[in-house]
Amino acid sequence: MWDTPGLLAGVDEAGRGPLAGPVVAAAVILDELNPIEGLADSKKLTSARRERLYDEIRAKALCCVVAEASVEEIDAMNILQATLLAMRRAVEGLRLKPAKVLVDGNQLPRLSVLAESVVKGDALVPAISAASILAKVHRDRWCLDYDREFPQYGFAAHKGYGTEVHLAALRAHGACPQHRRSFAPVAQVMHAGSAS
Repeated sequence: MWDTPGLLAGVDEAGRGPLAGPVVAAAVILDELNPIEGLADSKKLTSARRERLYDEIRAKALCCVVAEASVEEIDAMNILQATLLAMRRAVEGLRLKPAKVLVDGNQLPRLSVLAESVVKGDALVPAISAASILAKVHRDRWCLDYDREFPQYGFAAHKGYGTEVHLAALRAHGACPQHRRSFAPVAQVMHAGSAS
């Protein structure tokens, strides 16, 4: 995995599972001379810790990019393809060209540089951990912003996931502009609404 001399970029995503909002990917090239303590899979960290690490990663990384694929893109191409698109946008946005890209999971976006997928990479590779933190914090902030616009859905609490509270809000209020129409729970509510 460490056989390529040169810059190494880590890539991860956040927001594949939720029923609403963009899917977010981040690409990070860390500075070996400026290490960051406490990098880990973003899901294992408290939100306060993620916020602190987010700022530290942005300050210390050689370069990093956060990119999105929109709800419209998710619905048009499916969540996997939209996730790979967001990953590609993140890598292509890096101002330094990595010699190799390590991507969390078992799927690779189409890239013009050498790339390898790493299962559980967000726990194993610091650059992927950093990418997972950037992507997660960016998406959580999006949910907080959107919650202010559409408070009836509770995005600040459930972050768009299909919780009972969220599904109840969908049934009560219908879908908002940021709901993923191609996801079954949203489609069912919309179909029920159009049938009645």
